[in-house]
Amino acid sequence: MAKIIDGKAIAAETRAKVAAEVKELRGRGVVPGLAVVLVGSDPASRTYVNNKEKACAAAGIHSEKYTLPESTGREELLDRICKLNRKKEVNGILVQFPLPKGLDERAVIETIDPQKDVDAFHPSNVGRILIGDYRFVPCTPAGIMELLRHESISVEGKSCVVVGRSNIVGKPMAMLLMHANGTVTICHSKTRNLTDVCARADILVAAVGKPKFVTADMVKPGAVVIDVGMDRDENGKLCGDVDFSRVEPVASRITPVPGGVGPMTIAMLLKNTVTAAKIQNGIPVQ
Repeated sequence: MAKIIDGKAIAAETRAKVAAEVKELRGRGVVPGLAVVLVGSDPASRTYVNNKEKACAAAGIHSEKYTLPESTGREELLDRICKLNRKKEVNGILVQFPLPKGLDERAVIETIDPQKDVDAFHPSNVGRILIGDYRFVPCTPAGIMELLRHESISVEGKSCVVVGRSNIVGKPMAMLLMHANGTVTICHSKTRNLTDVCARADILVAAVGKPKFVTADMVKPGAVVIDVGMDRDENGKLCGDVDFSRVEPVASRITPVPGGVGPMTIAMLLKNTVTAAKIQNGIPVQ
């Protein structure tokens, strides 16, 4: 049976380190601040935003929440972001996606000041990730790398397969694994012989958004399996992209859903916010 990677416990450790950094910064007169913008009333988005607000409070990070109606227009939203770009108390800006229909996510991302882009979605930050000279990394891939480091799982020389090519997870995840000297393959809906490709992976990252998509025959015995999915199965029960009960006996390490990658995402958001505060106040980032 695989060893289960406890993302909840590792996230708690990460958040404790962030809180200690925040305390030290506050002693120097610097209070890290995060602004979250929520447009509309999507229940899942509201839950995510509330969780981020609580996490900020626990870490000592100043947080501001801007809840805008679903009828908010493009110019009004972009104007709000521009005001936050200029606000000194705000070091990080996060606009909760998905946005209501009719609003341009790309325009929103490009309006956020790259130095305050704690989601690392701005083209400037994406480019930095590509060349390996980055300040921020998207929170989910950053969290996965932290899980691997915590578990002393070396990426160097390993065959790494990422299933999914989204801008939020798949693409930056591939870049981070490559910067760690992994040999990386990105799979997607057009990949031929997907099962065979996945079965060659020493480290398999599932980020495809389909419940129980990764089955036991897609996993190399002894592989490390990282499940990014947050799905619902046929009974409406929360599950991941990996068929956990069948894959666990095959893998050497595996992340559960819930309690795996998910908790790390918010922990890394806090870490990115502290990094942003340091950059904007001329404090070296280690």
